[in-house]
Amino acid sequence: MSYWGFPRYVSVGEKQQRAKRKLEQLMKKNKDIKPVILAGNTLAKTWWGKAWNKNLEGYADYSNRIGRGRSYVRCGSVLDLQIREGMITSLVQGSDSSPYSIKITINMLERNIWEEVKDFCKGKLDSMQELLMGKFPKTLDELFTAHGKGLFPSPKEIKFDCSCPDWASMCKHIAATLYGVGARLDDDPNLFFLLRKIEIDDLISETVKDKTEELLTRAKRKSSRIIEDQDLSYVFGIEMDTTPDTKAKTKAKIKGKDVAQKKASTATKTSKVSTKKPAKKSISTGKKKAALKSAKKTSKANTVKKPVQKAVKKTPAKSKKTTKKTIKKK
Repeated sequence: MSYWGFPRYVSVGEKQQRAKRKLEQLMKKNKDIKPVILAGNTLAKTWWGKAWNKNLEGYADYSNRIGRGRSYVRCGSVLDLQIREGMITSLVQGSDSSPYSIKITINMLERNIWEEVKDFCKGKLDSMQELLMGKFPKTLDELFTAHGKGLFPSPKEIKFDCSCPDWASMCKHIAATLYGVGARLDDDPNLFFLLRKIEIDDLISETVKDKTEELLTRAKRKSSRIIEDQDLSYVFGIEMDTTPDTKAKTKAKIKGKDVAQKKASTATKTSKVSTKKPAKKSISTGKKKAALKSAKKTSKANTVKKPVQKAVKKTPAKSKKTTKKTIKKK
């Protein structure tokens, strides 16, 4: 119900419940829906999200109108938000039963501005991760957010349209969609470069290329720690022959000595290994021979002792018999 032609006031809780019910219905029909859900009342947390919102709020054309969409995006009224090259589409739940459809087009970043940005960034960016996290020098911060010369779009580069009956050029549904883009950049900053149709790899490759070239030029310079041949002859009182033939000969001699030393070391190692192995074999065979000899001796001793014992026992018996016979004869 409305009074004097103005729509009825809708509380925040009622907006949230209405948006939640509609989102559940849409997700059953289309699983690719991407709603904007904020954790708390903060519209953006990362550098890219905050810079996006700050850029829009910084223009006089938008400063008085964009604030109308803050309550909508906080209530979860942005049911779907899709970002593609140069285009943003969304579904925003309003006072009507069905959500409103929004379409926003953004011009491609001008080529001359992109070239100036790349030239200025040379040597100032270390990695892709630092760029996406917003961890770069303040000079780049000022360059990226400069009005009309930076990466972020100006009002003349943005065109939008909403299916709602509001006559304003920027309605609260469009404003909610633009704030939703800032929240979406918190999750994926790469979408900003997709939206502006610029290659982020070009920006990083230029800076890395510039750094590698600088390192190579530094490597080619002679260090002050290196002592020249003339300085050696002066310090130690030695005459150094710097002709290329002598240098080549000395290098060949050094190489020959190194090779000879390596061969000698390998020969000594092999000789040590070869001498150690037969020694082990000789000890084992000697032990076996000694054991065999001792076994033979013990066997011979046993065979000799037995007949001797028998002979000793028999001789006394014969002597007794003879003595008896002699006694009887007498």
